[in-house]
Amino acid sequence: MRKQRLATLAAAVAVAGSALAGGLLTNTNQNIAFLRNPARDAAIGIDGVYSNPAGVAFLGDGFHLSLNFQNAHQTRTILTGYPLFVNNATNTSGSVHKFEGNADAPVVPSLQAAYNRGRWSLQFGFAITGGGGKCEFDGGLGSFEQVVAGVTSYASAITDMYAQLSQIPGMEGMAGHAMGSRYAYDSYMRGRQYYYGFTLGAAYKVTDRLSVYGGLRLLYGTSNYYGYVKDIRVEHLDGASSEMVGASRHFAQESATLNQHVGRLEAMAEGDNQQLAAMAQQALPGVRQAAATTAMLAQATQDIELNCDQTGWGVAPIIGVDYKWGKVNLAAKYEFKTRMRLKNKSANSLSAEGIPMLDKFADGRRVPEDSPAMLAVGAQWEVLPQLRVMAGWHHYFDVDTEQYTKDMLTDTNEYLFGAEYDITDRIQVSAGGQRTKYGFKDAGMSDISFNVDSYSFGLGLGVAVTKNVKVNAAYFQTLYDDYDMTTGEAPAVTTNSFTRTNRVIGLGVDFKF
Repeated sequence: MRKQRLATLAAAVAVAGSALAGGLLTNTNQNIAFLRNPARDAAIGIDGVYSNPAGVAFLGDGFHLSLNFQNAHQTRTILTGYPLFVNNATNTSGSVHKFEGNADAPVVPSLQAAYNRGRWSLQFGFAITGGGGKCEFDGGLGSFEQVVAGVTSYASAITDMYAQLSQIPGMEGMAGHAMGSRYAYDSYMRGRQYYYGFTLGAAYKVTDRLSVYGGLRLLYGTSNYYGYVKDIRVEHLDGASSEMVGASRHFAQESATLNQHVGRLEAMAEGDNQQLAAMAQQALPGVRQAAATTAMLAQATQDIELNCDQTGWGVAPIIGVDYKWGKVNLAAKYEFKTRMRLKNKSANSLSAEGIPMLDKFADGRRVPEDSPAMLAVGAQWEVLPQLRVMAGWHHYFDVDTEQYTKDMLTDTNEYLFGAEYDITDRIQVSAGGQRTKYGFKDAGMSDISFNVDSYSFGLGLGVAVTKNVKVNAAYFQTLYDDYDMTTGEAPAVTTNSFTRTNRVIGLGVDFKF
């Protein structure tokens, strides 16, 4: 059991990169118009190539193009509590330690284009539909430290063994040796993930009030997960002196010394001195076990470094409909599940070889990372000629992907609302909000990969520079809930509190030719 726990040290490094967006999460901020007001599911505009493709057919004839650039910054914060954390020699903040990852996407581009003629609208879109940057945890994660800290749980057994050996004649030199409770280590994790999305489709105006859409989405995914846990150190006591020593080398030396003592004890056990033979026979099982344990610890505390690249692609259809009813516009879109299989190209350290938990990241293996199906419905009401209000609902069929099960989460739901106002014929302002509910259960939450419910707010403006050129600028902020969970049983209880921060700024230009 202990060996399995130590193996998770390597496994955690490899999978920690999935903390980035993608898979479960879908980037819906594919146009600056969304940042200004997320409730765009029934709006008529060039951004509808993503949000309301059927509605794009109601734009005027000609070529429409939207170019968008966003800058995003996110943090992921985990407060992990574990009793043995108090023994960290370099972090003396107590039994609860803070682990923070920073994710930056300096430039996130997207493009939407449509050519309308008569009743037809031919459309193309490009965006980063998942991920879009890298996330770095400079100090690793709590699950890394928890396993390293677990090494010190052997301290009392090893200390008792030293004391027992020192009572045997000829082994008095073991007196005063002990394993202390302190530990230290160096760790790092980085995940980088990009899902590039390309859509191609066509909308058709069945009547002047009704249009329909059909298209295809191609996803190309590329990821890199890199991390290490190295320089694990433990405390060795020799009388009144204390020293932090390299764990792997120290345990290897201890194992070699103990095996030598096993040979000496076996000789004593077969000797003529009955009292000494009895003492040796009594000590032998414990010393053999200690030799095996320290050999295992020497192997388990070696430096681990993992580096895995993943690439893959998938295709799925998209359908949509838009219906005008007086001053109300109604729309719906359904994106089918995209079956994704990412192929690994891995360069792992020798210390990670043969660990079953790392099989998912074995070189050449194909890993399932489906993108979930999504249903979006929306409505827009023109309250006044210059004022429009809108609302929308998104449902992601997460549990139907191969990544997740109903034991881990339920499907994701998003609720959107917003308003848009024309200050003049050339200047427009808008604002809106979004509530995201993931429905995660404890089984689906860990510091390796987590998402929490959130509220998002966006606002911005559009300025018609000329009759055929419009500039959009916006700010988008997400406020995340906290998710608290407790696992394990006393005295080894683990607590985790998860949360995030997110902000996006964007600038885009719409053209009509």
